[in-house]
Amino acid sequence: MTSEAQNPSDTPAPHAAVPYASPAAASGSPHIEVPVAYDAILLAGFGGPEGQDDVIPFLRNVTRGRGIPDERLEEVAHHYRHFDGISPINAQNRALKAALEAELATRGIELPVFWGNRNWAPYLEEAVQEAAASGHSNLIALATSAYSSFSSCRQYREDFARVLDATGLADTVSIDKVRQFFDHPGFVQPFIDGVRDAVRAFLGDGIPPESVRVLFSTHSIPTADAERSGPREGDPSHRDFGPGGAYAAQHLAVAEVVMDAVAAEIPSAAHVGWELVYQSRSGPPSQPWLEPDVNDVIADLPGGGIQAVAIVPLGFMSDHMEVLWDLDTEAMDAAAEAGIRAVRTPTPGVDPVFVSGLVDLVAERLRGTPAVDRPHATDLGPWFDVCRPACCENVRAGFKPAAAGIAP
Repeated sequence: MTSEAQNPSDTPAPHAAVPYASPAAASGSPHIEVPVAYDAILLAGFGGPEGQDDVIPFLRNVTRGRGIPDERLEEVAHHYRHFDGISPINAQNRALKAALEAELATRGIELPVFWGNRNWAPYLEEAVQEAAASGHSNLIALATSAYSSFSSCRQYREDFARVLDATGLADTVSIDKVRQFFDHPGFVQPFIDGVRDAVRAFLGDGIPPESVRVLFSTHSIPTADAERSGPREGDPSHRDFGPGGAYAAQHLAVAEVVMDAVAAEIPSAAHVGWELVYQSRSGPPSQPWLEPDVNDVIADLPGGGIQAVAIVPLGFMSDHMEVLWDLDTEAMDAAAEAGIRAVRTPTPGVDPVFVSGLVDLVAERLRGTPAVDRPHATDLGPWFDVCRPACCENVRAGFKPAAAGIAP
């Protein structure tokens, strides 16, 4: 078979505020509960350099429009220079694409996977044009980021719209997007496994549970952006997410699920403390970003009697540069300076449970699975198929056209 669904004859008429979408998603419903006959998957990545000569051009792409001189970019480039100018992210996405294709074949879902990046080759333009040239016009996107914020969701959606307009395909190709999957069990389970193994090892070596700390780390973002993540006030889907908006709330909710699951397997782990920390800040000192910083927290742990720390890259799908440098290098150095034992737990990567979960996300859209039947590990989910109006605004750049959501 070619897919798990056919287009329904009663698909709602397109809504003018939801461009670039399939007819079903164009209705603007938060959850699309009718089958949609997608004919290809768009794997959308961030991209990364694959050699020393790529580093500065790549960073120019990442910071386009901000007028940052190459001298300042070189201050960040040393992270990549340390690894011979090679980010692991492209290799990881190649592995993920292959794993997705294998899982799809096992299930008999005959959807090709086209991979494109926002900031480096292969670019999204190439992927969408390749899909169209191959006769595919109804794409379902998997963005390689699980949470809600401008940089982790809306910026991908804006790039989808930009690419469709730039390639002249906006009238012939649609791009929908799977829901943010921060609390899908397939994404959460690898973190549970990693924390459980780390805590068990610490306790097995005689470290008291009260002397173990778990730090759930994610990418810091500007506080103003965080506060605008998720549905905005006035939308029926809005709720008070608290400080840090939906972005922080989603991470906190998943971290709590992870710790509860570990305590269910290791009862004494209920006495292990944990907190959400942030990393990879890149803005000017005058601009508020989410805190506390992972390294600052690690430095203070010995004063609280902590002997061992598990650093969990909760905000990341794979071991890309922010994990290899900011956690495996800088955070581990901070732990060594503090004189405490540290371990960094795995990212989902191509864990079979995670890959299966990604295919589940595609399948629920092919089948039109009702929201009440969709798996989610927190009470924040299942998240929306069609992003709500004004969510995840970039306060510095304002709104641009975006796919997979209601304008603006």
